[in-house]
Amino acid sequence: MLIDSHCHLEYEGLVDDQAGVLARARKAGVGGFLNISTRQSEWSQVVGTAERESDVWASVGIHPHEADAHEDLGREVLLEATGNPRVVAIGESGLDYYYDNSKRETQQALFRMHIDVARETGLPLIIHTRDAEDDTAAILEDELGKGAFPALIHCFTASREFGRKVLDMGLTISLSGIVTFKNAKELQEIAAELPGDRMLVETDSPFLAPIPHRGRKCEPAFVRDTAEFVAGLRDEPFEALAQRTSDNFRRLFAKAAA
Repeated sequence: MLIDSHCHLEYEGLVDDQAGVLARARKAGVGGFLNISTRQSEWSQVVGTAERESDVWASVGIHPHEADAHEDLGREVLLEATGNPRVVAIGESGLDYYYDNSKRETQQALFRMHIDVARETGLPLIIHTRDAEDDTAAILEDELGKGAFPALIHCFTASREFGRKVLDMGLTISLSGIVTFKNAKELQEIAAELPGDRMLVETDSPFLAPIPHRGRKCEPAFVRDTAEFVAGLRDEPFEALAQRTSDNFRRLFAKAAA
């Protein structure tokens, strides 16, 4: 059974047919879903879905696009939210300099606060990074010097050099439908070379539908298309890759496995 390690079940396009979305994914062989939050106002809804659906788990966090609107969010608020038994991860958080929807210094401060809570709780940090490789790597290196914390780079689209850096730091890399795109040759090469025990698959639905679904709303069921494509890149059976990535998920998100 596959696990979609990153989806937004409360977003428009999925939430209006959430039961159908989950049913189609389960029929496609998806046995678990990590429902990701991006702002405080949606935490209760994200967690509520996880409380209602036994194969759905939740994260709590602030996306870098939302950093300015959460500049005064205290670490205790985030820490308290992680206490819910269905919350198995922190994030997504990180840096996005492509859109710069929030001040970079605010993004950086909130990113460090999320890391601090991940370190204290032991819950994995889900990292979003776009056009911010140098600062992301520098913050991770600095914070790891203060003490270890589990983390992964979600929807990896960065350079091979950045990939090596985060793998050397002990992070996991998650691949989305972008890896199936025709212009993603370098990403495909990276995917073929990733250590088997440091790789996850995701949809980031409702965004980034993989081939052959380009142009459509993405659904968690489509994680199968991404996994099948990656298995082909790595010249291994789909079943083996599905099992390995699911095992990797349970090892990283130990609270979900428990």
